[in-house]
Amino acid sequence: MQLPLEDIKVLDLTHALAGPFCSTMLADFGAEVIKLEPPGEGDIARAWGVRTGGGESSYFVSLHRNKRGIVVDLKNPQGKELFFRLVEKCDVVLENYRVGALKKLGLDYAQAKKRNPGIIYASISGFGQDGPYRDRAALDLILQSESGMVSVTGAEGSSGTRAGVSIADMTAGMYSAYAVMLALRMKEKTGEGQEIDVSMLEGQLALLSTMISAYCADGKVPKPTGNTYAALVPYQTFHTKTRDLAIAIAGDKLWRKLCPAIGCPELTDDPRFSRALERNKNRTTLLPMLQEVFLTRPYEEWEPLLLANDIPVGAINDLAQVVDHPQVKARNALVEVEHPAAGKVRVIRSPVRLSKAPFAVRSPAPMLGQHTEEVLRDVLGMKPAEIAALQAAGALGAKAS
Repeated sequence: MQLPLEDIKVLDLTHALAGPFCSTMLADFGAEVIKLEPPGEGDIARAWGVRTGGGESSYFVSLHRNKRGIVVDLKNPQGKELFFRLVEKCDVVLENYRVGALKKLGLDYAQAKKRNPGIIYASISGFGQDGPYRDRAALDLILQSESGMVSVTGAEGSSGTRAGVSIADMTAGMYSAYAVMLALRMKEKTGEGQEIDVSMLEGQLALLSTMISAYCADGKVPKPTGNTYAALVPYQTFHTKTRDLAIAIAGDKLWRKLCPAIGCPELTDDPRFSRALERNKNRTTLLPMLQEVFLTRPYEEWEPLLLANDIPVGAINDLAQVVDHPQVKARNALVEVEHPAAGKVRVIRSPVRLSKAPFAVRSPAPMLGQHTEEVLRDVLGMKPAEIAALQAAGALGAKAS
């Protein structure tokens, strides 16, 4: 069955997380992604995460499915020329080097478009390609902090905390994949390529848009609120006799269902709580009352009772419980792939489901340089002698001894 991006070639120079997350999104739906790594240790993320049985990085293996891996020394003159020859054959270049690094090497968009005017050249950075912070190093924690995300996350009364996953990286990766799709669509109309500039900072601002809008409206600086939500009450977690539960009362209709369901019909029309605005004003009175009620039963009794009354309820699952979750299993959200070194590994499938383009892990994450000769042969039509000459010249890593 045809995949929507199977005629698109992507030259992926990215490392760590933001860029690779983008290229994985493209690869999952057919794009031919050529992952170009530097000689030696390769992508920095190969050293991250838990080791698999074969000594590979679980972090890297989970992130780089459906790609072919090559090694090219971009500081080597012949390696640079090899880069441009690949640019001529590709539709997209992805990079997340420090701002200006590829320009110093003569490998930036201005040079790439001379060899391929239709190239789409996507650059992902921490703060963007211009502005006073453009030269700062981009790590997820720094961007979560600078963007304000840390300041609104965590326990009430705290100074904030980092989100449990690298959302600044991953959001930038998702926006970059979106931008590439837009640029490809424009190229269909105009025949022209273009440069893409996506910053981790602005990706976080996009996630914070409603909170920033509220601040601009009333001048009140949001603070961490733990598992509560400033706009709605109750919309949070509560303790029970066993596990914690989460409930989300998003309007007065749900409130009128909740009160009798939990044995408190008198709260339904209490003027302090009957409407969303009043519940918000009186949250410090209401929430302890609700907490006392939820402590009277175990989670295992609350869940079916609340579900029977159409109350949105959920458990606070750890990742072991998530992996074994019946809905996760029913949706086949984890898929198994055979890796040449790591053996059988499970990875998260794409959350995007297209009826006419089913997701599949067509190949595992590549070993360092695994497909160098294959790509040079298939994409550039090189003969074994040409490849051997590049290897001898150090363009594909260390010179042969």
